[in-house]
Amino acid sequence: MGFFDFLNIPDINQGVEAYRMTPDAVLLDVRMPDEYREGAIPGSKNIPLPMLEQAGRVIPSESTPVFVYCYSGGRSRKAVEILQQMGYSDVRNIGGIASYTGELDKTGA
Repeated sequence: MGFFDFLNIPDINQGVEAYRMTPDAVLLDVRMPDEYREGAIPGSKNIPLPMLEQAGRVIPSESTPVFVYCYSGGRSRKAVEILQQMGYSDVRNIGGIASYTGELDKTGA
């Protein structure tokens, strides 16, 4: 990771569109449960960053495409690193929900 990599901020709206176009993909929200209940992208699964070792609960295999987001993009960037270290091969940081312009699920998913 280079010094200026933090300037390459993913566009969550494009990331969600890519997720929707990818068969069998998982949309993973790594925020804390209380944040998730306040509003999440429909179809997302919640595993908080500190509990990421439980990713196998929602990601069927290490080759499953995984699109990861959080609030601003920092935790999702860290989650991608951890998931790759765990052996997941198709993992993408799509940034933070703070920039998302679509509808949110506020039912507590």
